[in-house]
Amino acid sequence: MSSSTAHHTSWAELPVEQLDSLVTRQFVTGSQVMLARLELKKGSTGPRHVHPNEQISYLAVGAMRFSIGEEGSAEERIFRAGDVLVIPGNLPHTAEAIEDSVIFDIFAPPRTEWLGRNNG
Repeated sequence: MSSSTAHHTSWAELPVEQLDSLVTRQFVTGSQVMLARLELKKGSTGPRHVHPNEQISYLAVGAMRFSIGEEGSAEERIFRAGDVLVIPGNLPHTAEAIEDSVIFDIFAPPRTEWLGRNNG
């Protein structure tokens, strides 16, 4: 997408990726940032992972347990609708939906491994 023109869309127009039986993902990218919308059913978990991208997460609906840091010494916290989490790049983390949830994640720069529609 050209950085010299504006682009308008709606979540209803964006493709929905079924990552597994409990998680769907949509996203839109600019030249320097990505906004993702994930719907997670209760019980869904993401493996502990790390990426160089800074991540800001806004939990719009539900409740999630985040584990931040290296396994064995990670800090665990419960986040509820309205909470915001900032995860610096290269900090290991994982999450579990403890209720049906909708979360919006902002990544800077965009998650390039997602652009090929991989589950990265």
